[in-house]
Amino acid sequence: MVDLKLPPIDYAALAPILVLFGAACLGILVEAILPRARRHLTQLILGLLAVTGALVAVVLNANDRLITAGSAVAVDGPTLFLQGAILVLGGMGLMLIGERSVQRGGAFVAHAAVTVGSPEDQRQAADEGGATEVYPLTLFAISGMLLFVAANDLLTMFIALEVFSLPLYLLCALARRRRLLSQEASLKYFLLGAYASAFFLFGMALIYGFTVGAGGSGAGGGVDFATIRAAVTDSAASEVLLFAGLALLSIGLLFKIAAAPFHVWTPDVYQGAPTPITGFMAACTKVAAFGGLLRVLHVAFSGASWDFTPVLGAVAVLTMVVGAVLAVTQTDIKRLLAYSSVANAGYLLVGALALSRDGLSGTMFYLVAYGFTVLAAFGVVTLVRDAEGEATHLSRWAGLGRRSPLYAGLFTFLLLAFAGIPMTSGFTSKFAVFGAALDAGQSWLVIAGVLTSMILAFPYLRVVVMMWLSEPGESTPTVSLPGGLTAAALMIGVVATLVLGVAPAPLLDLANGAAEFVR
Repeated sequence: MVDLKLPPIDYAALAPILVLFGAACLGILVEAILPRARRHLTQLILGLLAVTGALVAVVLNANDRLITAGSAVAVDGPTLFLQGAILVLGGMGLMLIGERSVQRGGAFVAHAAVTVGSPEDQRQAADEGGATEVYPLTLFAISGMLLFVAANDLLTMFIALEVFSLPLYLLCALARRRRLLSQEASLKYFLLGAYASAFFLFGMALIYGFTVGAGGSGAGGGVDFATIRAAVTDSAASEVLLFAGLALLSIGLLFKIAAAPFHVWTPDVYQGAPTPITGFMAACTKVAAFGGLLRVLHVAFSGASWDFTPVLGAVAVLTMVVGAVLAVTQTDIKRLLAYSSVANAGYLLVGALALSRDGLSGTMFYLVAYGFTVLAAFGVVTLVRDAEGEATHLSRWAGLGRRSPLYAGLFTFLLLAFAGIPMTSGFTSKFAVFGAALDAGQSWLVIAGVLTSMILAFPYLRVVVMMWLSEPGESTPTVSLPGGLTAAALMIGVVATLVLGVAPAPLLDLANGAAEFVR
């Protein structure tokens, strides 16, 4: 008889993940038990309580620096910082998802299986409340993101990747209006995401083969980061497996952060998905994806930095150029913000490739600052609407500043933050990552970042000019009064964008103190 010995597990360290996963499972039971009329409020309260409880657990674990669950999960400074960021931004995302007063029934379809354009589809779009399954799906996605930034081996990272990706594929298809566009976006995201997952899995297999063939301490083989790091540092095996595996792993991760040339899904998905889900993905998915990428580069493959830095640096430059140049050509506000997200992925890569403590802390600060700003921006987008729903074509925003100066002013401030204007979080963020890159000798990346930032400022300023210097026309939409949830999310995002621009020191110090991985 084989005596199986289970690995020790620190359940307190895993509490944030377990709380979210348990709440998501409870949300499924709520869908099965409660009558339809009571589900929305119950699910919203459950989701916000779960996020709050998980955030409390992160704070209580603030001093933990350990590896648990059989070396599968690492709880350290970057893990806790990024988990806290995901939970705060996820809570804001839940507020936008839970809004029901701006549009009757909310942004989500009541019955996903209804034929598009049928009388029943038109009836549900006009009268019925939106699907409440979005809440447990969102909680599953957040729980997967929490695990992804804590994963200490490639297998756990792959499982977490699927846990947070699969709910997002579904959520993208649940828009209440423009359902064909939403379903097309979901299908594109799913198919391309499946390819990216396959690349990641194949890369993991090659890395395992490399560690099996490695000499010295890596001789046993494995996909945990300690074994990979030992094999990279002291290996007699062929480096072909190492570089091929790292390249395939990078494809899977670069897809998630929307880096060029793996960004092609981004504009279509951002445009077609329900706007609250677009904001949620733009903020939380980017935090999670970069959290995993940072751990892979800093912990597992730090010994191969001389080899991968030029390649990923070229990817960063391409990403910044593609995002900035194509943003200039956009005529839809959601697609504009999508290419803005692509460009910002390039700026974040600049900080990640510094491979220093300052680069790590600057990147983490950038992720938080960008998350607040982009969620607030999509919150404003949900309010600009006409009888057909959200008015996202840029021509419809002409003269908006005269029709609704308050929200046009807020959106102007957010666009200036995206452009990196001083006194906003965007300026502080770029200064942090570019400064770290300069200290690390990556001046060519900084030059590319500054030049593309100048190009990217044009589409932002064009929107500002359209809103304030154009006369409102008959087609200029109105700005709906936000409900309490949207107003709260918008206020949090705008205040955070301002505070992190004028007084960033507390968060920068927190990020710098957390910028050390356990190995």
